[in-house]
Amino acid sequence: MSDGNGERARLYLEDLAAGQVYRTGSLTVDAAAIKAFAAQFDPQPFHLDEAAGAASLFGGLAASGWHTAALSMRLMVDSGFRVAGGLIGAGGELSWPRPTRPGDTLRVEIEILEVRPSRSRPQQGLAKVRNTTLNQHGEAVQVFAATMVVPRRPAGGG
Repeated sequence: MSDGNGERARLYLEDLAAGQVYRTGSLTVDAAAIKAFAAQFDPQPFHLDEAAGAASLFGGLAASGWHTAALSMRLMVDSGFRVAGGLIGAGGELSWPRPTRPGDTLRVEIEILEVRPSRSRPQQGLAKVRNTTLNQHGEAVQVFAATMVVPRRPAGGG
């Protein structure tokens, strides 16, 4: 859907409904990117070195969960799930059921679980969503159950 200017239309609270699923594109993670992210943000041996990864509970080089989260966010920002005002979280629960490995191709499925207008702020509402990051085998490497702040459509259609 386009807004007439070549830009994809932005989603408002009124556009969302429980059961809707949005899918992102994909990206492939390599060992160099895993190590570079870890060196800067999570310098634990199993994220930095194949031998240390093999000796760890991961059994091989594993991306930091925070790297997986950052990659997932990038995929969502680049997707058709374009919420007016941006993807703004108000909290949630994050899990990493299995590690992200070099060579994994990731994609995210965004499922709308619940939508409700705000009682105290009539210009916005809340959407509960489950963002599941999947690898090339369809296995979840991250699940983020989030509450998002979503603007309501402005009077006049916006």
